Amino acid sequence: MVNKELFMALEMLEKEKGIPMDVLCEGIQKALVTAVKRYYNNTAIVFCVLDPEKKTMRVFVRKNVVSEVVDPDEDLTVEQAQKYKPTAMVGDIIEIELETKEVSRIAADKGKHVIRQGIREAEHGRLREEFQAHNQEIVTAKVSRVDPETKDAIVEIGKAQEPLFRSEQIPNETLLPGMLIKVYIAGVADAKEGRRGPRVTISRTHPGLVKRLFESEVPEIYDGTVEIKAVSREAGSRTKIAVYSADENVDAVGACIGPRGARVGKIVDMLYGEKIDIVKYSEDPKEFIAASLAPADVVSVTIDENAEKSCRVIVPDLQLSLAIGNKGQNARLAAKLTGWKIDIKPESGKTDPSVEL
Repeated sequence: MVNKELFMALEMLEKEKGIPMDVLCEGIQKALVTAVKRYYNNTAIVFCVLDPEKKTMRVFVRKNVVSEVVDPDEDLTVEQAQKYKPTAMVGDIIEIELETKEVSRIAADKGKHVIRQGIREAEHGRLREEFQAHNQEIVTAKVSRVDPETKDAIVEIGKAQEPLFRSEQIPNETLLPGMLIKVYIAGVADAKEGRRGPRVTISRTHPGLVKRLFESEVPEIYDGTVEIKAVSREAGSRTKIAVYSADENVDAVGACIGPRGARVGKIVDMLYGEKIDIVKYSEDPKEFIAASLAPADVVSVTIDENAEKSCRVIVPDLQLSLAIGNKGQNARLAAKLTGWKIDIKPESGKTDPSVEL
């Protein structure tokens, strides 16, 4: 491979794929070193120097100067070493530059696949860095295709294509090719063997999606005036979000709702009608627990001193079903939001058998 052609190819890759030249050179260096080491049965000490500005590529083999050669791939006699360094003596290390033709032949014969792999790894590394920069954030994705049977989707995020599994989609949504959607990057990890690129977990069911949507729609959250303290969610059905402001003049709940419900309404639309309860956070667990059971009213909250983070909540008889929610959803989300175990009882002390916990 001629140096000029190699660097022209690297320059094209840099422009077309946006991979920095230094990253590409690092990948090529590793690839060539691997190829040359294979040529020397993996025992030689090899290093490679690429200079994109001068468009030069130099590969060296390090050998030990010894009185008696044990391994020809690693050792040189004094006489052999003095051909490269006239003052060489036993104990010296000689760096022998391989001729460009020889390097090209080795690369062509044994290193093509490794070089391609090095370039792929460089691109995967760039993708991993891009996703890491947006980890725990929301990004816009374009639906590329949807499996008609499993409903798993492939979405485009920048230049990458990632799977959005049905389990990570909102239950009542239907994705179609060409749609633009917001997704939450829930995690980024190195690729498994046999997989191209980093492993990226994207989701539309994660509570973090709702949190980031509020940050983007509510200026007071974005600038720090209002803080999101906790989020609990059952995607497609209901979300509870606890908010707080240290500024007594700021209504944290009202800021999130917006004028005539415009702010929260926009988020509800993006989540296909998912109900959102915005409650005021309090350091007082009794106040926070009572608020978390909205839209139900609470008569009293009693902390159970004999159990860890456990309490009993009394609600008006007519609001027992509202406090518990359909199949226990309201109580369940309140417990997740507060981190407390909540035992809900009617004010009369009589449990309605028709209420499903």
